[in-house]
Amino acid sequence: MPIRAKICGIRSEEDVRVAVEAGADAIGFISGVTHFSEDALDGDRAAELAARTPPSVTKVLVTHLADASSIVQLADHIGVDAIQVHGLVTEDTVRRVRASARGRKVLRAVHVTGPAAIDSALRAASICDGIVLDSRTGDRLGGTGRTHDWSISARIVRALDGSGCSVILAGGLHPGNVAEAIAAVAPHGIDVNSGVESPTGDKDARACAAFVAAAQRISGPRGS
Repeated sequence: MPIRAKICGIRSEEDVRVAVEAGADAIGFISGVTHFSEDALDGDRAAELAARTPPSVTKVLVTHLADASSIVQLADHIGVDAIQVHGLVTEDTVRRVRASARGRKVLRAVHVTGPAAIDSALRAASICDGIVLDSRTGDRLGGTGRTHDWSISARIVRALDGSGCSVILAGGLHPGNVAEAIAAVAPHGIDVNSGVESPTGDKDARACAAFVAAAQRISGPRGS
């Protein structure tokens, strides 16, 4: 089956339209942040956009919040299908989110800053449904526009083979490098934000379509 493609940082009705018409499998709403993101929305605005999203597209809350009950309450308010815990949180927080997620899939971000990310990913895989391998900087937990060491990400994919935990690759992806990234890492999904934006920060229709098309051309190695 094709690798699933998520377009994150949705912040307007036009962004929703562009992502949906590009064929994205999922879109991400960033809300509840502790680190800078120019795409962050308050809960009410995210809920408005989620309501405009077709049911065939998975709606994902991407949040930095560290309190499990606050995360689930925000997910309920927005009306999402999945929760991406993207902050610097404890394993216990992720467990609590998953226990009260009401059937939603729970993803955890693992920031690939070095080989230590492998152990972090293995621990995370036992307490969530999927992990998002992302880049980070001192002031950003995502949306950095920077790639990380894909050889480490590939090792994580191999280590989790057969675990049932999906691995989504993010961090500095764009239409020009996504095919190379897929070949190098063999993830179950790909995730993009700034790599498909126009200079104004809006989602660019051609870039989004090219990004999703790259995923659709390449079959996922594990049928996920």
